[in-house]
Amino acid sequence: MNTRSFKGWLYLIPAIAFLGVFVVYPLFDVFIYSFEEGYNSASQTYFGIGTYNYSYVLRDPYFIQALKNTFILVVITVPLSTLLALAISVALSSIQKLKELYQTIYFLPYVTNTLAVGLVFMILFQKTPYSDGFVNQIIMAFGGNAVDFIDGPYWAKMTVMCIYTIWVVLPFKILILTSALASVNPDYYKAARVDGTSSWRIFYRITLPMISPMIFYLVITGFIGAFKAYGDVVGIFGTNLNAAGMNTIVGYVYDMLYGNSGGYPSYASAAALVLFVIVLTITCINLLVQRRSVQTS
Repeated sequence: MNTRSFKGWLYLIPAIAFLGVFVVYPLFDVFIYSFEEGYNSASQTYFGIGTYNYSYVLRDPYFIQALKNTFILVVITVPLSTLLALAISVALSSIQKLKELYQTIYFLPYVTNTLAVGLVFMILFQKTPYSDGFVNQIIMAFGGNAVDFIDGPYWAKMTVMCIYTIWVVLPFKILILTSALASVNPDYYKAARVDGTSSWRIFYRITLPMISPMIFYLVITGFIGAFKAYGDVVGIFGTNLNAAGMNTIVGYVYDMLYGNSGGYPSYASAAALVLFVIVLTITCINLLVQRRSVQTS
């Protein structure tokens, strides 16, 4: 090993140590916990090693509900938020006057506390004995019936959660896609216009392939972020998510550790590893699709 390589590894030691202590070690610890049956937090003892924790978690109705909620959230919000962000980014890129102002306005939700935003959404959608809520007033103005979006039917609560999630993740995606659009070589557009190519064909044949790496990056990070949803749901539906039927996988893990049913780190570890496997599988699938479909140069 030459001097330059040695110095490089020397500079990396703090980062490697940090990752080892706070990422690698906890991952191994969670893996071990997940196989310890009957683990007692107080005495730090267990009575056996096996896969019972996984079988319990996968048969737990609360975990099944959390899994269902998380998958619905992922399947709906990731594609819709990416498409909507792409449409807004294209529109912003075509604006010349006050372009920076519009970009700043769209980015504001990203720097706002998610719990505060969740409380605002709860106020907008919640139906109380004294008020039907702002959203219901709009619905009734068009001849519809008021809906209890916070304590009402499941579809209504999931609608609020999806709208909120899309609204929160849009700013970051818009920022990334706007930057990607600005990096496309304008000579490609000039050559296409000289040939009389239509705007839609220019977008489909030039713009999309050139920004496809950023789109797939947003899709992958969107999947990971949606699977980790928890704080947003608490901001809207409160801490008792099992009663509301709106818990997520991360919420289930938290409940098993610290909630009313807490004190079961083995169950929480098993649920966390199930989530890890799901996210890893979807990420690998996305990377394989990206390798085949994304324009790299």
